[in-house]
Amino acid sequence: MVEVDKRIRKRALDPTLEVTIRVGKSGLTDSVVSELNSQLKSRTFVKAKLNRGLADDSADRKNLWQMLADSTNSTLVVMRGNVAVFYR
Repeated sequence: MVEVDKRIRKRALDPTLEVTIRVGKSGLTDSVVSELNSQLKSRTFVKAKLNRGLADDSADRKNLWQMLADSTNSTLVVMRGNVAVFYR
């Protein structure tokens, strides 16, 4: 995970930021990547949630979130449990 500015991290941790993308039982599909891309074009931050059971441990979740960030040219700002916030 890339180190980001404190004010960006603070805004990403805002509890009023709604989850707008859910990664379902199909996992990381092209539609999830394209949806994140389109949302990042209109929003600064996008919060995503991973369904339970898709990743066995935190290392798997981190790899999954990082793959999603790399495929959308975004930055993974916060990863906490099954939730991640992306910034572009």
